[in-house]
Amino acid sequence: MSVGRRTLPGMSAVEVAADRIRPVQASFDELGRPLREVTFCVVDLETTGGSAAAGSMVTEIGAVKVRGGEVQGEFQTLVNPSTPIPPFIAVLTGITDAMVASAPAIGSALPSFLEFASGSVLVAHNAPFDVGFLRHFATLLGHPWPSFEVLDTARLARRVVTRDEAADCRLATLATLFRAGTTPNHRALEDARATVDVLHGLIERLGSLGVHTLEELQTFSSRVTSAQRRKRHLAEHLPHAPGVYLFRDERGQVLYIGTSKDLRVRVRSYFTASETRSRMGEMVGLAAHVDGITCATPLEAEVAELRLIAEHKPRYNRRSRHPERALWLKLTVEPWPRLSLVRQVLDDDACYVGPFSARRVAERAMAAVHDAFPIRQCSGRLPRRPSRTACVLAEMNRCMSPCDGSTDVETYSVAVEGVRRSLLADPRPVVAAVTTHMSALAERERYEDAEVHRDRLGAFLRGTGRLQRLSSLTQCAQVVAARRSPDGDGWEVHVVRYGRLAAAGYLQPGTGPQAFVSGLVAAAETVVAGPGPAPAASVTETETVLRWLETEGVRLIEVVGTWSCPVDGAGRHVGSLETAMRSGASLLPFDERRHLATVHQPAR
Repeated sequence: MSVGRRTLPGMSAVEVAADRIRPVQASFDELGRPLREVTFCVVDLETTGGSAAAGSMVTEIGAVKVRGGEVQGEFQTLVNPSTPIPPFIAVLTGITDAMVASAPAIGSALPSFLEFASGSVLVAHNAPFDVGFLRHFATLLGHPWPSFEVLDTARLARRVVTRDEAADCRLATLATLFRAGTTPNHRALEDARATVDVLHGLIERLGSLGVHTLEELQTFSSRVTSAQRRKRHLAEHLPHAPGVYLFRDERGQVLYIGTSKDLRVRVRSYFTASETRSRMGEMVGLAAHVDGITCATPLEAEVAELRLIAEHKPRYNRRSRHPERALWLKLTVEPWPRLSLVRQVLDDDACYVGPFSARRVAERAMAAVHDAFPIRQCSGRLPRRPSRTACVLAEMNRCMSPCDGSTDVETYSVAVEGVRRSLLADPRPVVAAVTTHMSALAERERYEDAEVHRDRLGAFLRGTGRLQRLSSLTQCAQVVAARRSPDGDGWEVHVVRYGRLAAAGYLQPGTGPQAFVSGLVAAAETVVAGPGPAPAASVTETETVLRWLETEGVRLIEVVGTWSCPVDGAGRHVGSLETAMRSGASLLPFDERRHLATVHQPAR
């Protein structure tokens, strides 16, 4: 049977979905695993050096298995490294070549340890070192590495122990601080026993801070206040499923919106884990409720997040709050067309390019077009027979000057059509004009001026490239596509109409794909296309959908319309531009492969 089918008919329906989620009685497993019920396997290794990848070998493995403060078993074995032990290592550990001569090799010792540690949480002091060696040799020997959870007592101690208590977080220092029953001496089993006492000391100290589960222990940070930890119950009703979460204050106002593959785990982390963003800490302090909206696929969750942010405009979200503020470069429709910067796309048959992230970027793109085509730059409409005085641009031969009758409508229309083609399909005239200016300026060592033209060209190509990518999808009335889920055997299926996500579903293994897809399409949102490059959704949503469609492994089921980009479009030039800008060189002319002089001043 199919599960997870849902549609996105609009924000109101998404909001209703949030209201349908009700708190339920959580099981102990859902609340977290109590530390007293977790089996820890504390391990320590002795080696011939500091890096397994560099050829260092294991000489001893020691481990202690504990649960609820009680020792369940111990494991210890010397390991023959099949190579001489360096003298300084022998002095440090007391392990000599004679002691390991008859010991088992790592190929025999490692499987025995893995069997001993099976089903437990691995603990080590400086875990990346010890666990790194174990994983390296497991891979080298062809043994599958169990999905161990790992806890690092050194990392945890750095969050718990202050400098007033201990000068450092070495095992010997912490063993003294917590009055360990065993003194570390660089022998594996003794060091593992000392680490057990350090682990219990850390757990005892954290218990007074409200840390009682393995999940809380793994994500503990000293920067998380007790007030934040007391709010972790706000996540208890959320499911372990992908979706969108909404933090609300006491009045129900949305504070922050986010998305996650696992709603409960992600929301709990706000109350138990380290949060480096001070604004998020402030937001958690104000939060009184958390709503969750489950989604069939991660893409549906991303889109729902974008729509909710645009509707509620939460003050703690920085991005995507104001899609209506996008800035477009418009080629107007009037007797004497011109380029204009606008914030609204109208149904007026005009050509729109963008959107641009900032006005200065849009102005650079406009300047690049004016470098190639001498259309008028003055504002306001001109009558068909204007009778004004020419401006200074006309005197500089940078404007065709329709103001004083220096050109006729037909001649001016040819230039306007060139602008239109450059914006929509073929930017080569603009690329040629700007790179010619850049070359001339660089030859005269006017490097700063050359950089200005380079930045103009970059803004123009990115803006037109964005337009062409958007239009390639939004001109399609419907696209149905599927991709195998990265985390399972099923398929993520999406219906896209005019660039808007109209439906999302998850096809379970064994389900008839044809019937599932037909049902998903039938239940999808009806989309009526409006004007402009993004006629049915925000630009951000359409680009999010595009990224998913371009992901490796996506299979097209149906395309209604033509999904294509211009052969000579901006995309073919953007790569050369990015390479040039990273290297500090000017862009090569589109038909030439000669290297121009650098646009930066040479070192003196």
